[in-house]
Formats: sequence, structure tokens, C-alpha cells
Amino acid sequence: MITVSALNDVSRVRHGFFTRQGGVSEGIYESLNCGFGSGDAPEKVAANRLAALAMMDQTPSQLVTARQEHTIRAITVDAPFAEDQRPVADALVTNKRGLVLGVLTADCAPVLIADGKAGVVAAAHAGWRGALAGILEATLKEMVNLGAKPTNMVVAVGPSITRRSYEVSEDFVNAFMAETNENGYFFQESVVEGRYKFDLPGYISRKLSRLGVSMVTMTPCDTCLEAERFFSYRRSCLMGETAYGRQLSAIVIEE
Repeated sequence: MITVSALNDVSRVRHGFFTRQGGVSEGIYESLNCGFGSGDAPEKVAANRLAALAMMDQTPSQLVTARQEHTIRAITVDAPFAEDQRPVADALVTNKRGLVLGVLTADCAPVLIADGKAGVVAAAHAGWRGALAGILEATLKEMVNLGAKPTNMVVAVGPSITRRSYEVSEDFVNAFMAETNENGYFFQESVVEGRYKFDLPGYISRKLSRLGVSMVTMTPCDTCLEAERFFSYRRSCLMGETAYGRQLSAIVIEE
């Protein structure tokens, strides 16, 4: 489990970015796969979630996850959902103690946020589509509705694919440049003509700063490159694998 010191310093808030290590799954899902939608055996995913949350002194019965579909929908939650009743959303927000907010990723960035003064936390799934379209803005708006303030928020951007591994097309670059020319900072030319390398966590961090958040920390991890530590959608595709595991990231206000 990876933690960020700035979030560790927020009173009564616990968090964790889990790796792929320490679980019971096998094969392409080895070993701490926490995604029920991955194709892995459900009983193994359940055992992995139990093991992961135990590292945070929490239980799966307290865990809330949504059906992530790269939307810009952020919702406030106050109780867990049944697995087959999860709403479509890519960010979860709460001020309820003991409720563990979780997101699942495999290259997209997990973003954990806490306003200790207001007693509000959030977990967001930020791939390039959601980050560009507005999932971060929607998450902060939902937190503000519960009394949080961007200037009091502490944010950790967890393990994701980074510029070293994230090669994209010119059309991809143009989509970001249409937002603002300043986004050119997050691209560099690849050795392949007409291709570029994109800094997803850097883009997320800068956007949060523009939204008034001053305390943003990025983890120095690349999910695509670090095969022993992380699941990666892009790496699985490059290797011709038919499926891939998911990392869990979670945050909770302690009771």
C-alpha cells in the first residue's frame, strides 16, 4: 500500500493506493486484483478486497465503489451499494465517517481528496477523457456542496501511466490544445513521427491548481512500466492479453 504524507497528516483521514501485490489471484490477475468486472473469479476479488482494506483497518462492508465509465459524474454517498446496484459515476464524495470511498484503475489516475476542516473526502477516477471533460471540476463542486473549500483541500494523485509510457496521436494533442494552449506543456514529441508523449498526472495536478487547490502531491509511479507492482491496460494490450486486473485506491474518514 502506498500513502502520501500530506494526506497522512489530515486528521481522522486514512487512505491507500494499493498495488497488485499481496493478493490471491493468479495468471494475468496476479495477485491483488480488486476489480469484479475484470473477469477474475469473484471469490478471489472478494478475498483481495478484504486483504487490501485490512491494511487500512477497514472492511469490505464499508467500501463504496461505482460503475466507472469515464463520465464527469460525481455523486455524494452516505451508504454502501450492493454490487449489482452501483450507480454510474467516476467520483464519490462523502462526509460520513466510516464510509470507505474506492476507485479502480489500471493506468488512469486515482485521485484522493480530503478537506480535514470540513470533514469531507472524495475519490475520483481520472483518465484522460474524464480529466479533460470535467470530472475534477465536478468532484470539487460536490465537495463544496458539503462545505469543503478548495483552499483547504489536500490531494494525492496516485499511480497512473506517465509521460514515459503514454504515446498519443496528434488528434489527441489537439483535443487538449482546444481547451488551452497552456496544455502544450504536457506533451513532448515521441521518437515516432506524428506521435507525442502525454503527462496525465501533470495535467491533473495543474488543473487542480487552476481550480484553487494548493496542496497536490503526485506519486512517482508508472503503472505501464512497473509490471511487478501495477496492473496496466496499455501494457496488457501491447502484450496481447485479453483482460487485466485493477488496482484499488481508497479513502475514509475514521469513526
